[in-house]
Amino acid sequence: MTVPKGVRERRVHTGGVELCVAEMGDPDRPAVVLVHGYPDSKEVWSPVAERLADRYHVVLYDVRGHGRSTAPKPLRGGFTLEKLTDDFLAVIDAVSPGRPVHLVGHDWGSVQSWEFVTVPRTKGRIASFTSMSGPSLDHFGHWIDARVKRPTPRRVGQLLGQGAKSWYVYLLHTPVLPELAWRGPLGRRWPGILRRVEKMPDGDYPTASLPQDAAHGAWLYRDNVRARLRRPRPDAHAHAPVQLITPVGDAFLSERLYDGLEQWAPQLVRRTLPAGHWIPRTRPDRLADWIDRFVAAAEGGRPAPEPSGRHADRFAGQLVLVTGAGSGIGRATACAFAEAGARVVAVDRDAEAAARTAELARLAGAQNAWAETVDVSDAAAMEKLARRTAAEYGTVDVLVNNAGIGLSGSFLDTSPEDWRKVLDVNLWGVIHGCRLFGRQMAERGQGGHIVNTASAAAFQPSRALPAYSTSKAAVLMLSECLRAELAGQGIGVTAVCPGFVNTGITATARFTGVDAEEERRRQRRAARLYGLRNYPPEKVADAILRAVVRDEAVVPVTPEARILHVMSRFTPRALRRLARVQPRL
Repeated sequence: MTVPKGVRERRVHTGGVELCVAEMGDPDRPAVVLVHGYPDSKEVWSPVAERLADRYHVVLYDVRGHGRSTAPKPLRGGFTLEKLTDDFLAVIDAVSPGRPVHLVGHDWGSVQSWEFVTVPRTKGRIASFTSMSGPSLDHFGHWIDARVKRPTPRRVGQLLGQGAKSWYVYLLHTPVLPELAWRGPLGRRWPGILRRVEKMPDGDYPTASLPQDAAHGAWLYRDNVRARLRRPRPDAHAHAPVQLITPVGDAFLSERLYDGLEQWAPQLVRRTLPAGHWIPRTRPDRLADWIDRFVAAAEGGRPAPEPSGRHADRFAGQLVLVTGAGSGIGRATACAFAEAGARVVAVDRDAEAAARTAELARLAGAQNAWAETVDVSDAAAMEKLARRTAAEYGTVDVLVNNAGIGLSGSFLDTSPEDWRKVLDVNLWGVIHGCRLFGRQMAERGQGGHIVNTASAAAFQPSRALPAYSTSKAAVLMLSECLRAELAGQGIGVTAVCPGFVNTGITATARFTGVDAEEERRRQRRAARLYGLRNYPPEKVADAILRAVVRDEAVVPVTPEARILHVMSRFTPRALRRLARVQPRL
């Protein structure tokens, strides 16, 4: 296998084995050591490593018997936690001899890293530890003891639940069978299994060494699991800050397994994310963001950042693109996602307003925020935006199609050109966004969410808003259709329907059938009425984030929108009568 550009390799000899160590980034910067799990090799970390290499000295190594590292002879007894600790110390002595490292482990990489961060001989050598999908065997042993010695229905249920999730551990203890399976049909089928079950993207993982790696790695379980679970160490306390990242969809580990972890890791930060087991491959953006912030806090000598607020860190590392982000609901939504840890792309046809929103998003907490100037009604410009976003920032996780314009006036006074303008922005702008970014989400295969800003006018007929109401009703139905089509691919779709919200759209709305002076008068009156109502766009933004978290289909936001939504379903005749009332303008 060829070494990727920018990667430096070295060989480290320890305990009769030769470890293949890869390094990226500036060696003078803090070292972040990524330890892989079973049946992986160091390449499982490639997407995360690439995202961290511009800020840190990133170190990956193939665990003994995996990838391009050699295996111990004999295999039995060659994979104990004590020997794995020897390997780790040899690696950090070579790559960061005078400075403690920041440790990150996944699966068995996390299991052995818990050993590294709790044994006395590594004290002072580890500055922080980020754990994911792999518990300490000592902590696990104590967790089991507590439930066996003091059983309750809930504790027994937890014990049985984790026992069912650990079915593969029993099989790996059987002689010969795991080796035959991995070197035979299982090894050949494993990449396809991961793509189907974990929705794993294609890339440099798994490598061709997988069958041999998995066969050797069975000894990780045989050499350690039963011994440690029977006699867990009583002093397995972490001597460095710990960040625990728990994927709630992990098929192999229960969230309850980490109950009471604070007694073993006093400086503990917990984070969760909706994902399966192999998050280094499926959620690299979010992991890189969390690792970066945790390491930066440890390097700065300040407390680790604790999640705070209703949606704190719920979207950390995710890429969120908001159209119409230059003001109003769009700006408030961009900043709300930024506060929740997202990376934000603020899109608006006003370049200065988009840049200001990106600046505010960075101040609100976004590690990265960018401004893009695009007219959403321009199909070619939107296609360029989609290509540029994918190339420079990555695949969008949450798309908020918010850009819109207002138009008021009777149907007979609305010209074909007026219809084209309002439909081009309010409907076609949404269609362009859904088509282009939705396709990217689907091709990635890791899910996502699309939010389309409709309006209470979508279900309230009005003689004064025929064009505007038609465009928003179309957005509502488009959202429902897309939700049905994309559900099987894990992509949620939400139609958000605000009512009277105090935004700038009223001051810029067009009024047909009147002269310029009368149009300005009506704009001022509409802006004044909405100002008196004074429903802030920040409340709509909060509803949008909540809708994404809960995967809600239709979200009427303001009290009047909720009332009108209920009436449209149960008393439509009343709404039709209401629509006949001539509005006072």
